[in-house]
Amino acid sequence: MGVRSRIGALFRGPEEFDLTSGSIGKPLFFLSMPIVVTNLFQTAYNLADTFWLGQYSTDALAAISFAFPMVFLLISLGMGISVAGSVLVAQYTGAGEEREAEYAASQTMTFAVVASVLLGVTGYFLVEAFLAVMGASRDVLPMATGYMEVISLGLLFMFGFAVFVALMRGYGDTITPMLVMFGSVVLNIVLDPFLIFGWWVFPELGIEGAAYATVFSRALALVVGLVIMFRGTHGVEIHLRDMAPDTTYLRRLVRIGLPASVEGTGRALSMNLLLFIVALFPDTVVAAYGIGTRVFSVIVLPAIAVARGVETMTGQNIGADKPDRAAEAAGLAAKLLFGILTAAGVVVWFLAAPIAAVFTTDPAVVGVATQFLRYVALTFGFIGITRAYTGSFRGAGKTLTAAAISVLMLGVVRFPIAWVAAGEIGETGIWLSFALSNVAGAAIAYAWYRRGTWRDGDLTEPAVDVDDHGIEAVSTDD
Repeated sequence: MGVRSRIGALFRGPEEFDLTSGSIGKPLFFLSMPIVVTNLFQTAYNLADTFWLGQYSTDALAAISFAFPMVFLLISLGMGISVAGSVLVAQYTGAGEEREAEYAASQTMTFAVVASVLLGVTGYFLVEAFLAVMGASRDVLPMATGYMEVISLGLLFMFGFAVFVALMRGYGDTITPMLVMFGSVVLNIVLDPFLIFGWWVFPELGIEGAAYATVFSRALALVVGLVIMFRGTHGVEIHLRDMAPDTTYLRRLVRIGLPASVEGTGRALSMNLLLFIVALFPDTVVAAYGIGTRVFSVIVLPAIAVARGVETMTGQNIGADKPDRAAEAAGLAAKLLFGILTAAGVVVWFLAAPIAAVFTTDPAVVGVATQFLRYVALTFGFIGITRAYTGSFRGAGKTLTAAAISVLMLGVVRFPIAWVAAGEIGETGIWLSFALSNVAGAAIAYAWYRRGTWRDGDLTEPAVDVDDHGIEAVSTDD
């Protein structure tokens, strides 16, 4: 029995369940669980970087705290393409239009390559100035700049792999990306200490070593992902004949994906603006902020994964003209995530100090990080509610609504509170802004979803008629 067959005994692939009929809970579970594991792997390499760099020096840990939000910003600027591709593949799959799903996937990969190259080159030349504006200290700035220059030049591989994951998810295959991610993360974790500390025959590269390990492991994962999609044996298939840039299709990707990029960029800008406030405090606070955000990224993995599952279920059910089933999936996901993440928050509240101590031996950093974790932990459940409903909005093609909720939560609630409160009560004000904005985001998302406006859209209109040679015509569905 092969590796994939053994995994299949634990997880069920799209050939074993139907997202558009039958029960809601089981297919959502089997769709989401591999995404949870995939995201755990994805976060594992971030945690490995944080762990090893924490052993290397406090300045290196502070540098990665500055670099991570900029990585998120670069990827977020182009993430709309992957969201649009995933939703199009999901809706065409739900509608039984396999050929159109393949064309959507092929065009998405083409424009993802173009976007990542442009963003990577731009980021390379602007990174030092950007980090300086964000307030990186003289000790931290060279380290953060070196890390981001390597990441910028390797953005093609990081973003390309993210698109592979999104396209496979739109089809309903979340197991294959999970397996590829596992190999990539294992390689990354093994390479980290060799390149950071200069073990064996490798030179000591410090923080840049962590960047090289990340880029190399993602490059290998992208190659594997492309081979899988070109072969078409698992998930959606892509074809070279469909990859010639089609400006008509680009307009569709932009129309659907631009709001998603706005949402992701809004989150990234919020992180960077908050970092601007955090940088007003000593490096111990900056390092603690980096630890806290890493821990949060692990805790909310179930929310992100289930939201992606809801996105796919909504897309396929909208394509199959079953909006009520999509609404049921979103409601079930919101309830489950609230319970699961609230329980996780209670655990984090009690174990905040030991968790922080995993990443650093500096007692001052541990103390500040513990305070950060405890302020936010009990609001984790509200993040789950927000993610569930915004995932359904995206799946229905209402990416602008999902973006608006994100902007309100982060730009209108979190950042202003952090700015004012930090001046009054110190870094505690920043931690408080996270907690309050998590609750506000859930209330906004739930109220907006209850209005039912997400049902109005039909993403597959206008339809794209394709034959074995690609696009033939554009027409409007009845």
